[in-house]
Amino acid sequence: MPQPLRDTLPFLRDIPAAFGLLTRLPVPFTAPRPQGAWAWPLVGLVVNGAAVGVGALALWAGLTAGVAGVLVMTVQAVLTGGLHEDGLTDCADGFFGGHDRARRLEIMKDSQIGSFGALALMLAVLARWAALSVLLTSGAWGVILAAGVLSRAPMAVVQMALPNARGSGLSAMVGVPSLAVALAACGLALAMAVLLTGWIGLTMGLATACAGLGVALVARAKIGGQTGDVLGATAVLAEVFALAVAA
Repeated sequence: MPQPLRDTLPFLRDIPAAFGLLTRLPVPFTAPRPQGAWAWPLVGLVVNGAAVGVGALALWAGLTAGVAGVLVMTVQAVLTGGLHEDGLTDCADGFFGGHDRARRLEIMKDSQIGSFGALALMLAVLARWAALSVLLTSGAWGVILAAGVLSRAPMAVVQMALPNARGSGLSAMVGVPSLAVALAACGLALAMAVLLTGWIGLTMGLATACAGLGVALVARAKIGGQTGDVLGATAVLAEVFALAVAA
């Protein structure tokens, strides 16, 4: 095999590995490697692309923007299996339901949803639906695509910047991406967002950065690092922030 092709193959494999890690799509993939985090924004593009297609079809059929927004979120949940939303609920329950680090991590590992998790999920879903209703009414398809792209990049930054708080789980299995890979994910996401939306993509990018920073600071204070749940919460809040700013 020629050397250039041999050097390129790991990067090409990062794409199906990203979809295997972050979605329920039946793609053949090898185990994700930490340096494959650059491809995570591509997952957001495909997931939100399918969701936007269903939303546009719903509007064409005469349904209201509110109903179309529900369908958009339904497609997102089906394709991702609610992976990121599960992280948000676990973080909300653990961060605000436990009195010390050990107890918070224990609560986060529990599959049951408590009151903090239920409230966090409800508020995040309502905020996303309200923003989607506005954006669908105005036909801002590119903005919704850009939000999906941008929301995956902060996960790589948070995973790189904070130590793993548990030493096991999905985040620990994937490993720690390098600074260059985290920056590559952000650069790819921002470039795609600008292509899709124009300069508003920069504002959306700033919003997702603020969301990622906020989650990282709270996670460091509460459990001393990150877990897969923290990364999921980062993705959800980053998308909410991006959609809200654009709306």
